[in-house]
Amino acid sequence: MTAFTFAPNMIPQDTIAQIFETARIEEVVGDFVHLKKKGSNLWGRCPFHNEKTPSFSVSPGRGIYKCFGCGKGGSAVNFIMEHEHLSYPEALRYLARKYSIEVEEEQRTPEQEAETTRREALYLTLAYAQRTLSDNLWNTDEGRSIGLGYFRERGFRDDVIDRFQLGYSFDRSTAFTDRALQDQHKKEALIESGMSLLMDDGRVIDRFRGRVMFPIHNQSGRVIGFGGRILRSDKKLAKYVNSPETEIYRKKDALYGIFQAKRAIIEKDNCFLVEGYTDVISMHQAGIANVVASSGTSLTIEQVRMLRRYTQNLTIMYDGDPAGIKAAMRGIDMVLEEGLNVRTLLFPDGEDPDSFSRSRTADELQQFITSNSKDFIRFKAELLLEEAQGDPIRTAALIKDIVGTIALVPDSITRSLYVRECAQLMRIEEQVLVFELNRLRRKRADERHKTNTPDGPDEASDPGALRPDEVVPVTQPVAEAELGSTPQERDLVRLLLQYGHKDMLVRYPTEDGTMAEEEVNLALFIVHELAADALDLNDPVLQSVMLEFRQMLAQDQVPTMQHFVQHSDPAITALAADLGSTPYVLSSRWQDHNIFVTLESDLLTRAARSSINMLKLRRLDMHIDGLNRALRAPTDELDEMATLQELTEMKRIRTALAREIGSVVVR
Repeated sequence: MTAFTFAPNMIPQDTIAQIFETARIEEVVGDFVHLKKKGSNLWGRCPFHNEKTPSFSVSPGRGIYKCFGCGKGGSAVNFIMEHEHLSYPEALRYLARKYSIEVEEEQRTPEQEAETTRREALYLTLAYAQRTLSDNLWNTDEGRSIGLGYFRERGFRDDVIDRFQLGYSFDRSTAFTDRALQDQHKKEALIESGMSLLMDDGRVIDRFRGRVMFPIHNQSGRVIGFGGRILRSDKKLAKYVNSPETEIYRKKDALYGIFQAKRAIIEKDNCFLVEGYTDVISMHQAGIANVVASSGTSLTIEQVRMLRRYTQNLTIMYDGDPAGIKAAMRGIDMVLEEGLNVRTLLFPDGEDPDSFSRSRTADELQQFITSNSKDFIRFKAELLLEEAQGDPIRTAALIKDIVGTIALVPDSITRSLYVRECAQLMRIEEQVLVFELNRLRRKRADERHKTNTPDGPDEASDPGALRPDEVVPVTQPVAEAELGSTPQERDLVRLLLQYGHKDMLVRYPTEDGTMAEEEVNLALFIVHELAADALDLNDPVLQSVMLEFRQMLAQDQVPTMQHFVQHSDPAITALAADLGSTPYVLSSRWQDHNIFVTLESDLLTRAARSSINMLKLRRLDMHIDGLNRALRAPTDELDEMATLQELTEMKRIRTALAREIGSVVVR
């Protein structure tokens, strides 16, 4: 598989538009999936999960694919990104090559040209360094006796040493620098790459001396840096020295072993995350290739997002000492917040993945992993319960800690399952945990709202703002709503995507008491209605779409479905494909028999009002549930009276709103 390294902004927008217009979704998918025509769409077996009955649909008219089994969907670019595990610009270039579209970089300034030349010089210098250091290891007396001797003493096979391109730096101050200069490499490139150091007296010396060397590769296999381990005992020298950060090496974006592991991660649909270089190599040698390390830095969001391209499942495997436990705790929260599934495994005290792998057979290692990996709830509970030692206050703090971690999970169904497991494990009522969970998520939502409130129209000062008619407003913002995607939010965004560009008829009262009618754009109506009641969507992808509608409407533009299908954010493209697809198609035979079916597009006003009101009703129900829970909790008399008054008012508003919708009030 060819990997490209161009940044997204290197491809001109008109070229991106040409790629989207030229690429035919049925041809792109057809290269990988056998498709059969059924109605206006094409169907086949999904390439992203195993299935016997085809549920994978391709819509040539809309330029999207959608699997109704696993839920994946998007444009032709998304399909290539997902199937070939490429980045957005890499997928664009893949399609450009397929359709013989010339991709020229935008005209750049001399400074930009120099920047590209400098970056390529770094890659070339580091590739040269890797070849030189590997040559030292295999083909010199010092390298074989010291460097290769060390690796073999650790039990590393020659094929594994070669696979990871390990090397050795001579224990002399200028050995590498002198050779590189003799081979016509520039002193400036050697210093900027981090392989050489410029001293105060003007001398240039090697950064790595007398060390075994571990090249760090990016996802496409190019060397971007090194880690070097010293072999002699000298407390004045650091055990490990890493390359400094450069234009092409940023520690927060790099994972050791990702190039060697990515295919195994895809095949196994799981990634083991360890701490060190030798941990990765030893596990590879033991037959476990889906493993990477966050060496040189603690786990970062950027590293988690990189792994998310290959799998939704991570297993954190750290040492069992206090430092390893602390790192695992931090990693759990980060992985969960990014929407991935996480399990944990701690090795026995005094052991790490490297030592444990070398002292066990491959079968014993795999059996240990299978038997000892735990979901994060049991992992935290077992560790923290031991600290609590039956103390009710410390046990309560433990429970709050676990619930705080569950609150980071973006998917509401997954959260509810974790809450149930926690309740059973800690022997506490599930409703109590739900109340605490919602409190924490409300707090986080309020904090985000305060720091990231989007600028929107000011209806109070806007004379052209829509006047709501026949809609009972939610008088209090319902930030208390359960966070996460809901059917009401998805339905509202579906209407925006499918019919946002159309007009609908709105009735409103005039000053003389009569009713007037006016045609209003549906997207403008929905955006104004939500803004009037300060309602945001809790799902981040849905809210991103809503914000984009707000921004474009403020510029007198209405985004279309195709705008979001061709979006640069894969999550938004997948959402557009999801909400714009249906496995059901109205047969033309109805019209052949003079039977005409009323469609949603014929009743846009009713559909828009109903969707908005259903969202408001959902938020009210959640707020009322919260008030009812508050009444069941111990409180003083004044607080109870205030809560009762608020509950009565919310029920009155709910009754009026339900009457407007035409739904049955159960309460």
